[in-house]
Amino acid sequence: MPDCEVRDLGRMSFGEAYRLQQELVSQRKEGLIPDQLLFLEHSHVITMGRNGHRENLLAGEGMLERAGVEFHHTDRGGDVTYHGPGQLVVYPIFDLREWKRDVVAYVRGLEQVVIDTLEESAIYGTRCEGCTGVWVNGAKICAIGVHLSRWVTSHGLALNIDTDLSYFRYIVPCGLTKPVTSMRELGSQATREQVMSRMANHFARVFERHAVAETLETFS
Repeated sequence: MPDCEVRDLGRMSFGEAYRLQQELVSQRKEGLIPDQLLFLEHSHVITMGRNGHRENLLAGEGMLERAGVEFHHTDRGGDVTYHGPGQLVVYPIFDLREWKRDVVAYVRGLEQVVIDTLEESAIYGTRCEGCTGVWVNGAKICAIGVHLSRWVTSHGLALNIDTDLSYFRYIVPCGLTKPVTSMRELGSQATREQVMSRMANHFARVFERHAVAETLETFS
């Protein structure tokens, strides 16, 4: 199985993470590095995907600034979403030519990774027909938005672990008038480190990769 380097980048601004992704995508296209699996957390930020609609951003620039929330346009798929503390953001930089050249299968694979990770905390996530992401009892717990360039992926998913869900009031999440939830709200006491470790294992299994820890000490 191809190697995949797993990194925990800690807290990082969206702009800094975006620049890092671009650099890694370029290196991956040239075959200079193996696949990458980046775990991180963003400061408060709202991002608008390339299919986004301005009306789904419910707050003006001044309101966001007062709330300490940045705003960025981005090249991922999907509409508008929020990232912030207590949320696990995952950016896989994968060359899908070494797995399946199938974007839909890739997104379904991301959903499966999250569903399997949640199940270890006795949370039973599901897919929602016609939507992307993972849901629990009709509430969204994980948003997914990806970008592919020459079959190399960037962007990824955001799983609410212990997120302050009040920040979602500034948007219509992913353009859908549905509630959001978090692992903590659903009763899980799993730590960020535990969720990362479990998710790294499921990524390796679903995408048939050999996970090589860069900063994660264990995958147990």
